[in-house]
Amino acid sequence: MKRLKLFWGAAALAAVALTASPAVNAQENGNRDEYGKIVRGPYQTNSFGDNWFIGAGGGINVFLNDGYKTNIGPSIDAGLGKWFTPTVGMRVGYSGFNTNYWADQPSVLGRTLDQEEGKYQQKFGYMYFHGDFLWNISDAIGGYKETRFWDFVPYLHAGYFRAYGLDGADYDNNEIAAGAGLLHNLRLTDRLDIIVDMKAIIVNGRVSGSDGVAVIPSVTMGLAVDMGWPNFVRTSTVIGALETAAVDQMAALEAAAVALELANATLEQENLNLQNKNANLTDQVNKLKKATAGMNPADFYKELSPVTVYFNIGKSTLTVDEMHHLDYIAKHILAKADKQAKVYITVMGSADSNTGTQKRNQSLSEARGKYVADILTSKYGIAKDRLVVKSEVVKAMADPELDRAVKIAF
Repeated sequence: MKRLKLFWGAAALAAVALTASPAVNAQENGNRDEYGKIVRGPYQTNSFGDNWFIGAGGGINVFLNDGYKTNIGPSIDAGLGKWFTPTVGMRVGYSGFNTNYWADQPSVLGRTLDQEEGKYQQKFGYMYFHGDFLWNISDAIGGYKETRFWDFVPYLHAGYFRAYGLDGADYDNNEIAAGAGLLHNLRLTDRLDIIVDMKAIIVNGRVSGSDGVAVIPSVTMGLAVDMGWPNFVRTSTVIGALETAAVDQMAALEAAAVALELANATLEQENLNLQNKNANLTDQVNKLKKATAGMNPADFYKELSPVTVYFNIGKSTLTVDEMHHLDYIAKHILAKADKQAKVYITVMGSADSNTGTQKRNQSLSEARGKYVADILTSKYGIAKDRLVVKSEVVKAMADPELDRAVKIAF
């Protein structure tokens, strides 16, 4: 009797403590959003190998049936399960060992009279193979949290129950049993939990050779190991990450589009400037034609000279703009002069003395003149023997940029 009272007292104390666990869990805030609200699913579907667990433990049980005096016996539990979501899981397990009780009459389960109790102690072993439907009420109420210390999991179970006699008794019976339980997971590490399993098995009294319904409550404690990837990821978290990536990508594309628009606008402005320059040159040529109508061709082209193309500081090659300028000069002036006027075309490269040494500037002016002369002969077909290439270094002037040039004269 004292042992029975101790069993029920311990069970009641554990039930009170474990029932209070959701309130403790509610104080944790790792599963709340920025507004303090609990965040619940949906959750990303895990692979088949994730969220498995295996556990085993030992403890005590009591056999309850009308007309019998209860007694405490040893019990063991073992199980393999999987969580499909943070709140719903399944488990297959084994429960058993042996149980005993006191009866007024002897039976195949016990024939020895206990003088102290004045009753016959009945003993039998049992095996219970069962399937469990698990519901994690802590995650259901408080929201899923990977680091929660205490999870409170009620469950329903059903399965095959086999009883067998002990001490040489020739007795056995097979029944279908069912019941309910409370599973408590106390987190030690990411993959290791302490488990406290409180359940009641309800089975036909025939398993002990009696009538009515028998109930076998038990409490066991042991360890459970998590296998595979043990956690869950909220779908909203995945979607949020994808949305952030999409926003960043859109921002990058918009920035690229703006840069392209600016580049296009710059090119359009450059084209417009070139068109204006060409138009101005065309106007100048037309005016000169009108002004020099009837003039000797040689005198006419001498009137046009010099025409000039300009170089950037330190450079001996022309920019795109100046190449267009030279193209116009070669096609509309020099090519005609070469055919119509018996004059030599003088190409003079120059450099200003504001920058660089005298030797460097002399070399640069020669390179500029030769560069323009080579283009005129190779690209525009002007005879080499009609070109005179000269060079000079111009003394410092107010606007040295105008002296970094090649002047073409007749």
